[in-house]
Amino acid sequence: MILAHRGASRAAPENTVESFRQAHRVGADGVELDVRRTADGVLVVHHDADLPGRGPIVSLRLSELPPSVPQLDAALDACGDLVVNIEVKALPGEADYDPTYGLGRLVARFVADRGIAGRVVVSSFDLSALDAALAVEPALVTGWLTPSWYDQSNALETVVARGHRALHPHHEAVTPALVTAAHAAGVDVTTWTVDDPERIRLLVAAGVDAIITNVPDVARAALSRM
Repeated sequence: MILAHRGASRAAPENTVESFRQAHRVGADGVELDVRRTADGVLVVHHDADLPGRGPIVSLRLSELPPSVPQLDAALDACGDLVVNIEVKALPGEADYDPTYGLGRLVARFVADRGIAGRVVVSSFDLSALDAALAVEPALVTGWLTPSWYDQSNALETVVARGHRALHPHHEAVTPALVTAAHAAGVDVTTWTVDDPERIRLLVAAGVDAIITNVPDVARAALSRM
């Protein structure tokens, strides 16, 4: 699958309703987006913890956000029938970090209440946030985001042991052996963030299940030439 990173973020401002609609128009199979929560507990889509000139999103009420920051439900509506990868933010060191992993649980409840677990993947760099989400909604597909320097074999073992169904390694860490091992363990592999057509083709040849890209139209064209 081709997942549009923060929507079709080269064609429209990232993480906006328009970027999600554009992803649909250019042939993406799904969208990757980032979620945070406001001071009044509303789930909104934004990558950074802070809004320039306004401060941390977690300290602002929904009414204090600019119209360009959509609520998660509006973002899902804009995605139509696309697969949606919801990345849970609020990471350690960020202004909205919560050691009880409340954001992960809120996202899980949101997905469960809407009955959309079948087309949603919840991902995060914070493994404990994924654990919290999975405890709320066991039907969720949850994926651990891992950087290129991480021991991916260890990451795969951890994912399996904790009941997650996807591993999301940086593309530089992907090897055919890793993909084969993941699939043998019943784990999908989604890799990020890849814009080079030749690299996209190599990753698909290695057997990855999904690629996150800023240019879904370029990725679609690259795959059509395989």
